[in-house]
Amino acid sequence: MGVPGLQAPWRRPMDGRDPKEGHRASTPLELLFDLCFVVAVAQAAAQLAHGIEEGHAPAAVAGFAMVFFAIWWAWMSFTWFASAYDTDDGPFRLLTLLQMTGALILAAGVPAALNEYDFTVATIGYAVMRIPMVLQWLRAAREHPEGRQTAQRYAIGITVVQVLWLLRLLLPHPLDYVAFVVLAFAEVATPVWADRTRAISWHPEHIAERYGLFTIIVLGEVILASTMAFQSAMASGLSIQLILVAAGGLLLMFGTWWSYFLGGDEHGLRSGRVVRTWAYGHSLLFASIAALGPGLEVAVLVAEHRAHVAPLAAGYAVAVPAALGLLLGLFLRRLVWPKGTLAPSLVLAGAVLLLLCPLLAPAAGIGVAVLVMGLIPAAALAVFLRLRHAEAG
Repeated sequence: MGVPGLQAPWRRPMDGRDPKEGHRASTPLELLFDLCFVVAVAQAAAQLAHGIEEGHAPAAVAGFAMVFFAIWWAWMSFTWFASAYDTDDGPFRLLTLLQMTGALILAAGVPAALNEYDFTVATIGYAVMRIPMVLQWLRAAREHPEGRQTAQRYAIGITVVQVLWLLRLLLPHPLDYVAFVVLAFAEVATPVWADRTRAISWHPEHIAERYGLFTIIVLGEVILASTMAFQSAMASGLSIQLILVAAGGLLLMFGTWWSYFLGGDEHGLRSGRVVRTWAYGHSLLFASIAALGPGLEVAVLVAEHRAHVAPLAAGYAVAVPAALGLLLGLFLRRLVWPKGTLAPSLVLAGAVLLLLCPLLAPAAGIGVAVLVMGLIPAAALAVFLRLRHAEAG
C-alpha cells in the first residue's frame, strides 16, 4: 500500500483551477514562498530605519519605496497566477523554488541599493524571480487553450519589461530613477493589457487569505524591528520613555491587525468590479505597515538619546505610516465590504490626530507621543466595535 502524498503525479495538466472550489486555502509551498519574502521585507525595513536615523529620510524613503515595489509586485504576480493555475506538481514547485531563490538574492542586494544606489544585485534577484513566472505563463498558454491568448500576453509583457529592467542598470543617476517609475507603470499595466482578452479565473477566498497572510508578514516586521531595537536598548537599562514607546508600538500593531481582519473581503471580491483597485491599492497599505517598524525603531533610539534626528522627526516617522495605514485600510475595505468598515468619520479624525501627535514629542518626550498614537486607533476601533454590537443587538 502506497504512502499518502507519494502517489501524486509528477505533472498535472495546467488547465486552470475552479474559482468556486470549496475550502481553497494556501498551500505549504505558498507559505514557504511567503517566508522567503519576510527576509526581503526585513532588509528593506532595516535600511529605512538606518536612513531615517541618520537624517536622510527623503532618500531612505525613496529607496525603500523602490525596493518594496519589487518585493510586492513579484509576490502579487505569483499569488494571482497560483490562484488561477496552481497545479502543485513537480514543474510548478521547481519554478516556484527558483522564484524564492530570487527573493533571497534581492534581499541580499537591498543594503547596496539603499545605501550606495547600486541596484545591480537587487535587479538580478528580481530577474530570477520573474523569469520563472514567464515559464509558468508559457506552460499555461500551452496547456490551457481557453486562456492561451491571455497567458501569452502575460509572458510577452513580463519578458519585455524584464529586459528593460536589466538595461536600466546602464543608465546614469538620476535617469535610472526616472526609468524606474516608467517601468513600474509598465509592470502594473501588463495585467490590464493581458486580461483584456480573457481575465484569469482566480479564487476570491484564496486571494483574500493570501493578502491577509502578507499583512501578517509586514506586521511581523513591525514586531521584529521593535524587538531588535529594545533588545539593544535594554543593554543600557530601560527608561519610562522606552516603556511608553513599547506600549504605544504594541497598541499600533494590535490596532492595525484588528482593523484589517474585520472579515468579509471575499464578499466584495466575488463581484470583480473593484478587484484591481483593491489588489494594487494594497501595495501602499503594505508599505505603510512595513514602514511603521522602522519608525518605532527610530523612536527607540531617540528615547535612548542615540539618534541623529530630533524627537519631532522621529514622531513623524511613526505617525505618517500609521495615519496612511489607517486611511488606506478604510479605502480598501470600503471597496469590497462596506458593512465591515470602520466609520469614515472615526478614521479621518484618527488620522488627523495621529499627525498631530508628534508635536508632543519635543516637550513631553517621544514615548508619550507614541503612546498617544497607539491609543488613538485603539479608541476608534473600540467605539466602532461597540456601535456594531449595538446595531446587531
